[in-house]
Amino acid sequence: MSTITRICFARHGETDWNAERRMQGHIDIPLNSHGQAQAQLLAQSLQRAGHTFNHLYSSDLQRAADTAKQVSSALGLGITINPIFRERHVGVLQGLRLDDAPHAVPEVWQAHLARDIQHDLGGGESIQAFHERAQRALAMLVAAHQGQTILVVSHGGTLDMMYRIATKQALDQARVAVVPNTSLNWIAFDGKAWSVERWADTDHLSTLALDNVDL
Repeated sequence: MSTITRICFARHGETDWNAERRMQGHIDIPLNSHGQAQAQLLAQSLQRAGHTFNHLYSSDLQRAADTAKQVSSALGLGITINPIFRERHVGVLQGLRLDDAPHAVPEVWQAHLARDIQHDLGGGESIQAFHERAQRALAMLVAAHQGQTILVVSHGGTLDMMYRIATKQALDQARVAVVPNTSLNWIAFDGKAWSVERWADTDHLSTLALDNVDL
């Protein structure tokens, strides 16, 4: 039996707010038609690839849960919905377009750009708190599924945090991990440390792949 726990994180499909470059956070925005098509291609690709997943988890936000439903149907897996896999709550930035936020809430925007890890962005979730939530999520998965292969449908910011944990990237450093919609992102735990096996895989999407920021 393998002692390596492998987790494949899939980002949800596109929403209208992704396309508008509007910050979502915990606001529950549905997939648009493009995102639904991406989710279908993701599900079909996983089915063709013949991956054996022991469990499927999803964030409770509908853009992730609806993506997971496509995968669940294709693979014959039940879904465990858990809000621990939600996107970061970005406080007063939620609902703002990236072009508008610097003018609407300049002080908060500067804290966001500076990656002040203690700033809660006006009632949201600090980077430090977000990191701690991601750590709890990984610990939960390893405890429940040691040596297994798990699929989790989540969000761009959450996946960036998982990448930081696996690569030991500092929380206050600028994002380096690209996380396209419905990309597949594999990390593994060998009992001592996390590592990235493959990241930002969008081979299944062809021309549908987008690289929008998900916040």
